[in-house]
Order: sequence, then C-alpha cells, then structure tokens
Amino acid sequence: MPRLTSVLLLLFLLSCDNDRGERNPYLQEIGFRFDMNLNLPLYSPLTNLGNAVFVDTPGTGIKGIFVIKSNFDQYRAFEASCPNHIPNECSTMSLDGQIVTCNCEGYEYYLFTGQQKDRPDDGQRYYNLLEYQATVSGNVVVVTN
Repeated sequence: MPRLTSVLLLLFLLSCDNDRGERNPYLQEIGFRFDMNLNLPLYSPLTNLGNAVFVDTPGTGIKGIFVIKSNFDQYRAFEASCPNHIPNECSTMSLDGQIVTCNCEGYEYYLFTGQQKDRPDDGQRYYNLLEYQATVSGNVVVVTN
C-alpha cells in the first residue's frame, strides 16, 4: 500500500503544470506591489466603470501600469510597455479612454481584454498586453506581480 501511495503521489506531482501560457520574450516579468487608494483624487476615476488610469511610479512595472475598472467589483492592470518589442524610448504606450497605443508602431490594445486591436496578418508572432494581478481590499486596489 505505501508503494501505491508513492506512485500516485509521483503521478500527481508530474501532472501539475505551472505554465501560464507562452512567455513574452520582450518583457521581463518583475516583482512589485502597488497600492492605489481610491479616495485619492489621482485614482478616483477608477470608482467609475470603464475608467482607466496610468501609473508611472518608479518600480511599478517596467514602464508603468494601466489600471481599468472592468466590472462593478473587478479591476485589471497591464504593463505600460508595448508587448511587441524590447522596451525603449518610444515603447511606453499612451492612454486614450479604454485603448492604449504603442508610440513606436501605432499598435493598439483594448484595456478591457488586453488584446491587440487589428493584429497584422503577416505571419509574425504578436503578444497581448502583459497583465498583472489586481485585487480589491476595501477602497484600495492592490496591483502585484
């Protein structure tokens, strides 16, 4: 019986997969935590559904983050550096409502989904926005990676 338990445990451990999908080769995933108090004027737009803000506090993401209120009690946070090339002087995207645009190539992305808008059909591999974990605790949105 102990041998059977050992075999089953081994099979269980081998079947676990911690792969989070295909890794973006352009963006390094760094660890950080950023708290956004929705009572502060800078983040108060996030109290309304569909509103987004750009946070460029040093150490928050690679080039900053975009946060959007995507549902009545849900927020989504994404890296502000364009996901389809190495970060450089023009890779910080611009926010326009619920769309962010890469200043290098003009690629556009939806903040509600993180998906690229009008993806070119040229056979190249394109990446969606790098998403970070966003949780709500009272009146504070906590973004982590």
